[in-house]
Amino acid sequence: MRSYVLLIAFSFAVSYLLTPLVRSTGARFIANQQLRDRDMHSVPVVKFGGLAMIAAILAGIGLASQLSFFSGVFSNSEYILAIVCALLVVVILGLADDLRDIKWYWKFAGQLLIGLIIAQSGIVIKALPVGTWAIDSELMQHLVTMGLIVLTMNAINFSDGLDGLAAGLTAIGAVTFFLYSYVLTTHVSAQDYANLAALLCAVLFGACLGFLPHNFNPANIFMGETGVLALGLILSVSTILVTGDVQGLEAHRFRNVPAYMPMALPLVIVFFPALDLLLSVIRRLSKRSSPFKPDSLHIHHRMLAQGHSVRKSVLLLYLWAFLVAAGVVLIAFIPLQLLIPLFILLLIGAGMLTWWPIVSGRYASLTQRFKRR
Repeated sequence: MRSYVLLIAFSFAVSYLLTPLVRSTGARFIANQQLRDRDMHSVPVVKFGGLAMIAAILAGIGLASQLSFFSGVFSNSEYILAIVCALLVVVILGLADDLRDIKWYWKFAGQLLIGLIIAQSGIVIKALPVGTWAIDSELMQHLVTMGLIVLTMNAINFSDGLDGLAAGLTAIGAVTFFLYSYVLTTHVSAQDYANLAALLCAVLFGACLGFLPHNFNPANIFMGETGVLALGLILSVSTILVTGDVQGLEAHRFRNVPAYMPMALPLVIVFFPALDLLLSVIRRLSKRSSPFKPDSLHIHHRMLAQGHSVRKSVLLLYLWAFLVAAGVVLIAFIPLQLLIPLFILLLIGAGMLTWWPIVSGRYASLTQRFKRR
């Protein structure tokens, strides 16, 4: 565990220290930048923060390569090389969009290329960890893998609408998935706890934490397209790698964790972004417009409309993400007869905090009506 803590701290430091440098350098590119209708800020803000996060992720991977604890992880250089190449494509695609605002179909093609790079390296979904549902076709393995990567990147992208939202949600997802991957690895091999999925989540968690102080409301820098693509890429690759670990548990089933856990947890990590993505696509198609056309009707925009401030909206979404992710993980450690009542109480509390402005507003309006009578 100490090696993972070291990676988290190192990635945090690199991200935290590099972000101001990226901001000062990027300021020269936004002098004539025009605000969009859906933007929540009143002045142009540098949106190249993803570069600092990617640098922190790569630096963390580089440090891990020098630690003997992770020697087994780096025995297959193809995986690492594919991740690095995919991140380079992310930088090119992200900067092109942040500077030029390229068409959606070019972004989609770039995302497919990123997924193809990962799949070609051998990082593919070969089986779904529910029963014995195997994917035997190599073509289907590639398609499912690419689909998951593209879905996750777009889900994170759709959540990047308020200061600190995408980075915070990803940090919660990364640390949750890290803990699950770490515990799972100890059951796969009690002698070697090194695991590429856990490594990636550790450096991703550190990079997000280092970026958040600069990105939390009021943000002085945004992660931009480069950042959201990188976060989605690392999260999805970690998910794919863990499905391989689960296959290794057939002889010694992870008794305390339901078989669906590896499927459920990755979905939980991006539950709210993915839900927002689905609702946005349905909404835009119903209006006969492109599903990639941006608007200001996302979940976080609706929370602002309810009366929450930007900070409160972000913190509430953090709370919901944490509750859902922690609830899934704690199934492995807490008996259901204790977990379910506790979880219900926490959900009720989170619901009251979320919808309080609406409830209090309606109560105030009813009070006014009775006074008039």
